[in-house]
Amino acid sequence: MVQTRRTTSRRGGVRGALATAAAAASLLAGSLTVAGPARAEAAQLTSDPAACPAAIGDKASCYTGRDANGAYYAMAIPKDWNGDLVVHAHGGPDLGDASDPARSVEDLDRWSVMVDEGYAWAGSSYRRGGYGTRMGAIDTENVRRQFVAEFGTPGRTFLHGQSWGGDVAAKTLEMYGDRRGPYDAALLTNGVLAGGSRGYDYRVDLRVVYQYYCDNLPRPTEPQYPLWQGLRADSTLTTTGFRARLRECTGYDQAPAERTALQQRNLDDILAVTKIPERTLESHLRFSVFTFRDIVHKRLGGRNPFTNTGVRYEGSHDDKALNAGVERFTADPTAERDLSYDSDLTGKVEIPVLTMHAIDDPTAFVEHESAYRMTLEEADRDHHLVQTFTRESEHSGLSTSEYANSIAQLAKWAGTGKRPSPRSIAATCEDFDRTYGTGCFYDPGFRPSSYASRVEARPGGRDWPAMTAGQERRWSRIDGVGIAP
Repeated sequence: MVQTRRTTSRRGGVRGALATAAAAASLLAGSLTVAGPARAEAAQLTSDPAACPAAIGDKASCYTGRDANGAYYAMAIPKDWNGDLVVHAHGGPDLGDASDPARSVEDLDRWSVMVDEGYAWAGSSYRRGGYGTRMGAIDTENVRRQFVAEFGTPGRTFLHGQSWGGDVAAKTLEMYGDRRGPYDAALLTNGVLAGGSRGYDYRVDLRVVYQYYCDNLPRPTEPQYPLWQGLRADSTLTTTGFRARLRECTGYDQAPAERTALQQRNLDDILAVTKIPERTLESHLRFSVFTFRDIVHKRLGGRNPFTNTGVRYEGSHDDKALNAGVERFTADPTAERDLSYDSDLTGKVEIPVLTMHAIDDPTAFVEHESAYRMTLEEADRDHHLVQTFTRESEHSGLSTSEYANSIAQLAKWAGTGKRPSPRSIAATCEDFDRTYGTGCFYDPGFRPSSYASRVEARPGGRDWPAMTAGQERRWSRIDGVGIAP
């Protein structure tokens, strides 16, 4: 039962009634702690009414604010609220220094289907840009507490995360979710569920293979640096300049007829070796340049968390020359540990988790789901997991009908305890497609190949989880472990 449903105007009467809720939230913040640098902070009563995004319009009351850690957030309560809450973890990571006040509002607009389906919605922009999965989890939990402090405890609370936000939501679930609450279930869509210590290995490979063929990041005339850095800390290279270098080497954004023979061969070799789709080559390489710089220089103090020693690169016109000439490096064990502690998953799941993933996702390859399933299997928690797959080829958004169907089936599972099957979930989608008309593309019989079938495994990289629960406990006792919020 919903304790409080304040869906009418909250200035005056509601604001005056918040003191008790604020005190309760403060006590809650003190009781929900985890080892290491992962404590959520008490909610701050700073929300203000705001105009709802265009996709929502006047169907809900919307609020924005900023929490004690500097994270902007947005919340919405439908006029016909069903009493439940969806807490959203956004993807990225964005690379700005500060929290972006627009990000959570944009995500509310993008996933307005949750509000259309009657759910309240809350999402954080996180306190800063840059990498930090546990930071995102703490800020996601904080926005849930903010909602409770201002509007009361929802009937049920569901986590949702997409892309890197899928990793953030899965980490939030492991840090704060158990049978006693506060989360009832989680929906992870197109998630980066292999975590950070292995989940970016294909971008490590892209970074070194690109440099072997193109030799322009850096150019021979520029200061040199190891490629695991992504980019020098003091580099002034812009995304525009980066794209110009990629175009110079591969003609990636030109018609095939406009490319030189060398550009076409470079492009063919890079794509064949890395198995990265041509249409997302630029975004993957951009991540391996600018986000790697953030991870290495800003989050890990210049230490290297990546390795490609022993990796055999295949598929080029001359594999022998490629493997002889590509740059090699081995991770600093402490950097690898800190990235793993921050972003890898242990499988410590106690509530229903439903995933939905596009089979041809060009960014977070569908094989991430195999890594996640193996992680939960090893932890003997796979009975909490149902995975669904769709015949779609986009990363940033799936069919609206499928999102509506997914949250409805997840809520039913959480309410009845009856675990659905991929086939039963697919069968109910047409009911929602009559409303949204965006199509249902489920493939109930699909099962992804192993993660190692898509990304060359490093030593020990075929076994999951990448971080065991025991490792997490041991590492949590080390002062300063992980990535600082």
